[in-house]
Amino acid sequence: MRDDATSARILDGLIAVVTGASQGLGLGITEQLTRDGASVIMADVQLEKAKTQAERLREDRKDSAPTVKAAHLDITDSTGVTAFFDQIVNEYGRLDILVNNAGVGQTVTPIVELSDAEWGRVLNVTLTGTFYCCRAAGAIMERQESGCIVNVASINGQNPAALVAAYNVAKAGVISLTKTLALELAAYGVRVNAVSPGPVYTEFNRTVMAQRCQSLKITEEQMIERIRSAIPLGRWGQPIDIAQSVAFLCSPAASWMTGEVLRVSGGMEGVSAAPPKRPKN
Repeated sequence: MRDDATSARILDGLIAVVTGASQGLGLGITEQLTRDGASVIMADVQLEKAKTQAERLREDRKDSAPTVKAAHLDITDSTGVTAFFDQIVNEYGRLDILVNNAGVGQTVTPIVELSDAEWGRVLNVTLTGTFYCCRAAGAIMERQESGCIVNVASINGQNPAALVAAYNVAKAGVISLTKTLALELAAYGVRVNAVSPGPVYTEFNRTVMAQRCQSLKITEEQMIERIRSAIPLGRWGQPIDIAQSVAFLCSPAASWMTGEVLRVSGGMEGVSAAPPKRPKN
């Protein structure tokens, strides 16, 4: 972990938006960006939860300049997303950082049984919602000729896992979107990168693990250990591991990086195990 005294100002005075910021990775990223000096707008569909966390962070950092505010944002609402980012510019005068973290997991299901509704739900939030935010923020940053976007992808987007096809495809799409936008905005000095987290023990992962435990007929403790033992560095990730990598990509230290996908996974490249045959009806 970086020493707080030496890292506290690397994002000094910058205006950042983090989507899906009320919990898990988004909350960890918000905490890190504020420690590094950025003023952060916590954009989340769960407004009351975001407000509670924003208040806590303000109390924790009451002696520092950066501000933390909560705002409602439904990233699946195209018009609402555009209006949200326009309001950010009206209020703050600019937008320096966007971290697209918001997304949803998929109900663990084989492709041959995957419903239209579940496929659409996951793609709509995790990929299309990220596109809406990239489009709106990208237009602002293009006009400014400055800014940085970091999209939260997944190792599943690079090495797909069985039984979560919609999630795999959505995160692969986020990676492709990242690389495309990086090329399109490079001439304007805007950098666009992605972080691909490995297993991090958050509420998001606990939900997916519970479903996988049922399909494999093992306990949650057995699943946790199975995943831990598959990670070369021998431990699950923590939100701080991902947050520090995001902050690095937003910082001057990464000023010659764009279109990159930074895997932060303890050395784990993916889960390629094939599930067993399902019982016939």
